[in-house]
Amino acid sequence: MCAMFTNGNRNRPSLLLFFVLYILALSGVICLASAALGNDTLPLPQQPTVALNTDQKPIRLPSETATPEPEILPAFLDALDVLQTNFFEPWQGIWPTAIDWTAAVLGTYVSAALTTISKSSKGKSNLNENLINRYFSQLVASYFGQDTFALRQEAYDDMLWVVLGWLESIKFINVHSALHYSTEPWYGTMWTPVFAHRARLFWDLASRGWNTSLCSGGMIWSPYLEPYKNAITNELYVTASISMYLFFPGDNNTAPFAVPPVPSPAPTGNPPGRPRDPKYLAAAIKGYKWLKDSNMTDLNGLYVDGYHVSGWKKNSTTGNTRCDMRNEMVYTYNQGVLLSGQRGLYEATGSESYLKDGHALVRNVIAATGWDLKSQSHRHGKSDGSAIRQGLGKWYGLGRQGVLEEACDASGSCSQDGQTFKGIFFHHLALLCAQLPDRLTLLDEGFASSAYQTAAQDIGVNEKVRNYHSEQCDRYGPWIKHNAKSALHTRNEIGEFGMWWNALRGDRFRDGDDMVQLPDDAVDYRNLGVPDDWKGSAVGKKIENMISASVVSLEHSEEVMGGEQDTFNEERGVGVLDLNDRGRGRTVETQGGGLSVLRALWEVVDRKGR
Repeated sequence: MCAMFTNGNRNRPSLLLFFVLYILALSGVICLASAALGNDTLPLPQQPTVALNTDQKPIRLPSETATPEPEILPAFLDALDVLQTNFFEPWQGIWPTAIDWTAAVLGTYVSAALTTISKSSKGKSNLNENLINRYFSQLVASYFGQDTFALRQEAYDDMLWVVLGWLESIKFINVHSALHYSTEPWYGTMWTPVFAHRARLFWDLASRGWNTSLCSGGMIWSPYLEPYKNAITNELYVTASISMYLFFPGDNNTAPFAVPPVPSPAPTGNPPGRPRDPKYLAAAIKGYKWLKDSNMTDLNGLYVDGYHVSGWKKNSTTGNTRCDMRNEMVYTYNQGVLLSGQRGLYEATGSESYLKDGHALVRNVIAATGWDLKSQSHRHGKSDGSAIRQGLGKWYGLGRQGVLEEACDASGSCSQDGQTFKGIFFHHLALLCAQLPDRLTLLDEGFASSAYQTAAQDIGVNEKVRNYHSEQCDRYGPWIKHNAKSALHTRNEIGEFGMWWNALRGDRFRDGDDMVQLPDDAVDYRNLGVPDDWKGSAVGKKIENMISASVVSLEHSEEVMGGEQDTFNEERGVGVLDLNDRGRGRTVETQGGGLSVLRALWEVVDRKGR
């Protein structure tokens, strides 16, 4: 065949060959140009290549997983790669710079990310499976690296993060095995009973925090401090309980693992746990009712942090037992954790009110960032999300310019706890907005009251509810995209996300833009530390007796915030070019936040395109 392109001398190509090659090259250029001009994908910045210790290329899914928004998934995968390459140590099975509870949250993110990768992969290729197995092996390592003995002695909310983390891992195992292994289960299913056992034991330990002697119910935050019934512990109790009801597969391991002995037939061990145990559903319903009746939301419909009992004294049998000292501080994670619990309660009972409560809470959060869902733009902004005027603008309670913020963001004073909060919100928003199942998991007949049983029988597969849920989540899409783009702009040269997504790199603040006015009687103990008055002495009637800060500004950026394991670089300060280098800087927690918002963007905005 080659002879037809020669003129007798095989070393001299003919003019015809040059002409053919020229046409082919020109066609390729035209095709590339057309593709570039026709590319209407999300204009997200490209993640910079991460320098690794090997010759490994940045992770990408193969072309068989092409989607309508090809820029989102690579950015999400790169965020996961940076999280696990830069911050995880396989030989220890830990994220060394994390603390116990933030590490549990990071494990939850990794499990959820694996679910997303599995669902986004068409077929089973060696590249996809290698990618999933790489991160799953790290997840298994983190099981052994988790300091369970320390966690047993920590606050009840710390224990409940552990429950949610391992249930999320079980959910991934179930999804991946069902999607890609039709003839035999995926090997990862061998870890299901292991993860289930830990989830059950920590739920049992945490459930001891339910207390009826004060405030007529509710979970206590910590057994080591004066009674504080806060939003996050009660929200975690609701969400962990309904998740145990829906996703716990049962557990025949009777190892006591510091759980007190029980009567026969297992006098020296822990009785087996069964799936769909009504006690978990009862706990979730009871916990949600108490939370709803506790008056723990402010005028904007946002959950404040919690309640103290005025005049409380240790070992006192008389005096006040009412929750009457409300901490008005508002955090993003207090608005997020409950969302997946409300979704789960709907699936378990068929009661639409749970789902509607969840969407109402999301709308309140979005409004508190200064975003208008009707115009799909932020106040003082244009429809494309760009600012009309310079500066950050008004603080709306949980952000400005349509971007979610903590009150500590602008000052660079967020603690290790505070740096974790925004990622938690977007993780649970993605869980809320997952497509509803074809069939609801309804109540057991022997457990349900007649009212719940009637509701369950009547609901069936309600297309009206399904459409309502889908329409609400569609409305959140532009706001999620706006936040994801803002988060992506905070990445440094090695792909690490910053904490403050509204930071203007290299720009100066307008006068007063850094000021965040907190509500009266707000105590920012998650960033400023736990006040001495909370550590066991009698509590006065006024929050002013506690350490409180009503205004957070850049003046606080050089203070050390957070717990014992927080780190702070004194060389970082207000004068640096990158505002996200102040305070604790870029950390494993801020990287988790970036990963979480990108996953929410992929799951919520693009779910109809897959």
